[in-house]
Amino acid sequence: MTISFLTLGWRSLARDLRAGELRLLIVAVALAVAALTAVGFFADRLKGGLQRDARQLLGGDAAVVSDNAIPAAFLAQVQELGLQRSQTMSFPTMARAPDTVGGQGGQTKLVALKAVEAGYPLRGSMRVSAGPGTPDALTRDIPTAGEAWVDPGVLDSLGLQMGDALLLGDSSVRVARIIITEPDRGSGFMSFSPRIMINQADLAATGLVQPASRLTYRLLVAGPDPKVEAFVDWAQTQVLARNVRGLRVDALQGGRPELSTTLERAEKFLNLVALLAALLSAVAVALASRGFAASHLDDCAMLRVLGLPQRKIAAAYSFEFLLVGLLASALGVLLGYAVHLGFVALLAGLVTTSLPAPSIWPVLFGMGMGLTLLIAFGLPPVLQLAQVPPLRVIRRDVGGLKPASLTVLGLGVLGFAALLMAASSDIKLGLIAVGGFAAATLLFATLSWVAVKLLRISVNDSTAPTALVLATRQISARPAFAVVQVSSLAVGLLALVLLVLLRTDLIDSWRQASPQDAPNRFVINITAQQGPAFTKVLTDAGVGKFDFFPMIRGRLVAINEREIGPDDYTDVRASRLVDREFNLSHSATLPPQNQTVAGRWLPDEAGAISLEEGIAKTLELSLGDTLTFDIGGIKITSKITSLRKVDWGSMRANFFAMYPVAQLDNVPATYLSAFQAPAQPGFDNALVRQFPNITSINTAATIAQIQQVLDQVTAAVEFLFAFTLAAGLVVLFAAVTATREERAREFAIMRAVGAGQKLLRQVQRIELIGVGLLAGFLASSVASAVGWALAKYVFSFAWTVSLWVPLLGALAGAVLALAAGWWGLRDVLRRPVVQTLRQAAQ
Repeated sequence: MTISFLTLGWRSLARDLRAGELRLLIVAVALAVAALTAVGFFADRLKGGLQRDARQLLGGDAAVVSDNAIPAAFLAQVQELGLQRSQTMSFPTMARAPDTVGGQGGQTKLVALKAVEAGYPLRGSMRVSAGPGTPDALTRDIPTAGEAWVDPGVLDSLGLQMGDALLLGDSSVRVARIIITEPDRGSGFMSFSPRIMINQADLAATGLVQPASRLTYRLLVAGPDPKVEAFVDWAQTQVLARNVRGLRVDALQGGRPELSTTLERAEKFLNLVALLAALLSAVAVALASRGFAASHLDDCAMLRVLGLPQRKIAAAYSFEFLLVGLLASALGVLLGYAVHLGFVALLAGLVTTSLPAPSIWPVLFGMGMGLTLLIAFGLPPVLQLAQVPPLRVIRRDVGGLKPASLTVLGLGVLGFAALLMAASSDIKLGLIAVGGFAAATLLFATLSWVAVKLLRISVNDSTAPTALVLATRQISARPAFAVVQVSSLAVGLLALVLLVLLRTDLIDSWRQASPQDAPNRFVINITAQQGPAFTKVLTDAGVGKFDFFPMIRGRLVAINEREIGPDDYTDVRASRLVDREFNLSHSATLPPQNQTVAGRWLPDEAGAISLEEGIAKTLELSLGDTLTFDIGGIKITSKITSLRKVDWGSMRANFFAMYPVAQLDNVPATYLSAFQAPAQPGFDNALVRQFPNITSINTAATIAQIQQVLDQVTAAVEFLFAFTLAAGLVVLFAAVTATREERAREFAIMRAVGAGQKLLRQVQRIELIGVGLLAGFLASSVASAVGWALAKYVFSFAWTVSLWVPLLGALAGAVLALAAGWWGLRDVLRRPVVQTLRQAAQ
């Protein structure tokens, strides 16, 4: 034959598309590419938007953020370099409406207060309006003395109008503007409380700044790039040298690390879903391509008889698969782009910046992933078609498909795994997902082979029902096919079970129910002078059980008389703990929700300190070690005499470090109280009215706000979950139908010797149910182990899998296998016996 491989490949493609033989391959590749590119488009646009708006997100060219006042050396360096500067202070506090007629206290609201000075913001502009419903405009101004600019939610919560007085601590300011956007506020994840902005000159009069107040100081700088870079280098040198503590430098290159923490977690979960879809699609492609190759054995044998060389046959099918890969990948990219628009809509409230157009990278990655998927898992069995001997035309028992070359398959799998690792954007996530699935596949194959052997032995031919005996013989007669079917089904079910379990536990971990008597109010900033009056108010209101502890801010500066810093620890959490200030407390009696697990808690033991066991492990501390805390310039050294197990789920006031003494002299402290608020109306308003400097946190409202955010993220995950579900169903269908022709021949022979359709239908159902039960049980068991690893090492939430999961997974596997078998094998029993036997003999 003188036909070119391009013409032959094109004709084969057209014929196979008309016959529907490539449908499963195209669907599998398109699903994988769509899932990965949907996440890729979203992440690419989000990253581009954050980079584009980096200066506006910082409020300047660089920012120094500290939990203490900005050191004078930093201000001097800014002045020396001739840079612009502006400082802000922010912290949570309570805002109040004025008293109503009759002396009733006005409404109260937890807000995020921000005090700014002239020049803010150095980059970008604020967008404000003169009132609700009025046009907004950009401004470079800030609130003047005596004014407050507020989020719209403040007016609604406190029942205020424009121009009304707003009470902050001991002072009153006038509502003058509505804040529409604020350049350096960050995304909606970072601040759930509405903003109130005042002039820094008004802050002192509020009396809200107390010794243990958690203030965030920000120094914004702007100027020519070389000078800004010089300042950033100098500041980072100061931080690395540990001349300052609790301070970080945010620049355009790094941005604010907390800007996308939750978005990264959501993106990580979306990546997991996409990875599972791609892994499932790989299994479906491998199964479908093997079926495709099996159906073309006779065609290739005839081509060999007609004189077509092996090289040309291989080139023709490679060209056909290249075209299929391009077509399926292009469809997947288009579908992925449409799906990512759904992400943008679902997460609209969380991404406050307008997103730029995506780059070409997700398109190239998607096309590359689709082609790699086909080359790695689809092409190896198809290339065997070139090796079919011409003798197969008269002897159908020769020239069958052989297992793929380990070298070819290994190289393809390694390439596909490398692309998946790149797509995961997280080494641990990629290793656990890809490595877990590879190990699971080997485990499934081994266990299913053992199960097939045991099945043949355990069924007694003389006493078991005829349908069960025939089904057992069907499975044991084709052990290799049975292993492939069970393994493929188990892999598909593993992904589905894993996603269901992870999704459920992810939500449950965020929405964990509190104990019935758990506090729903946390009040901070109570001064020592207010303590007796405050506890009396609670007692008079019928609050019988409440926590009341001193709260002291201190920084750990030495262990065993050796100075320490964040660089002394490789663990990220330990380094962060050493770099920040601790909330310390003291009490002569052990708190009821604490349990001593090592050492002894001795009341009023001088020079002693007790640590929570988890933080002691993180910081590599043990009984007898000495700790030195710097508390407001006063260094206190104590020996660890006990370790405590703290019930964090109690929702009560808990501390990592406590001194077992009733009194700790000469240290600045405020008090914290946790209690369940009484049902009487106006209690919160009256409490803040009597103690205007306190901050009362309604945890029920805060959790509800967090759950609103979680609902949006969960909706996006569920949106992508449909792709993995579809990929799983494709795998189930491909696995069940992989042996369709073999089943048809066997059933035709049994029908020829007298077996009825009812009996054969029972045999088919028993076989499918058995395969599904085994696959479901194996998948659910492994899903529990993989899910535990993902939950602990990637998503950091508790894993609570029920023992019913393997049983329910087995039942689900049986149902899905039966459904896929009904759909994919429904024509096997309807096909005429003569037609099947003639095809087998040809």
